[in-house]
Amino acid sequence: MFARRPVTAALVAASLGVAALVGAASATQEPSNDGQNRRVRIHNQTGVALQTLQAADVRTGAFGADLLAGRPVASGASVPVTIDDGSGGCLYDLRAGLAGGQTLLRENINVCRIADYYLTR
Repeated sequence: MFARRPVTAALVAASLGVAALVGAASATQEPSNDGQNRRVRIHNQTGVALQTLQAADVRTGAFGADLLAGRPVASGASVPVTIDDGSGGCLYDLRAGLAGGQTLLRENINVCRIADYYLTR
């Protein structure tokens, strides 16, 4: 019985640490509060795995963190992402990193007007 308590305490401490990290990440970037839906399903039709996906508001050109959070998307698969840096913008450039090292850049995508984006080479 005493052997289980340290493990339980360690699991609780680890869970609290993860919760703190998630809270810190959301506190640094609030979503836009304008009622626009910026959730887009990205369909990978490139023929290879999609390794990374970044977005940049066209007004700043600054690409943010990987929207896939390190989870590759197989060719033929899709993934929903929210493209929202909190600035209220709708036009974004997308930068996709593919398996094999190729990078694709797609410009001026209105994420407020689309629900699906088909990424091709």
